[in-house]
Amino acid sequence: MPVATTPAADQLETFPNPAVGRDYLIEIVCPEFTSVCPKTGQPDFGTITYRYTPSLHCVELKSLKLYLQKFRDQGIFYEQVVNRLLDDFVAACAPLRCEVVGAFTPRGGITTSVTCTHKAAVN
Repeated sequence: MPVATTPAADQLETFPNPAVGRDYLIEIVCPEFTSVCPKTGQPDFGTITYRYTPSLHCVELKSLKLYLQKFRDQGIFYEQVVNRLLDDFVAACAPLRCEVVGAFTPRGGITTSVTCTHKAAVN
């Protein structure tokens, strides 16, 4: 049985922004996110949406997919995982702006959506 590895920002690959200086928005929707509830051990399912304005680098999608899959066996609360996804994304590609939304499927009749944002400091 393979050993689960902990997701880390350095697993996210980037490539040079082809339009440095242009303010444009990239939206990435990941509808098959899975993690584990740390209280019950039950799987949690959700859609993770990234909206970002790149600076010098863009995230490479296959590496993002593989990074997100590493959460499959991680016991982590919704609030913690969405903040972690934002922190790792910002560490990897330093966007001008980034928003990460986790929209999780209902559990016990309750739906949860968590939104975290980052805006680069202006020099």
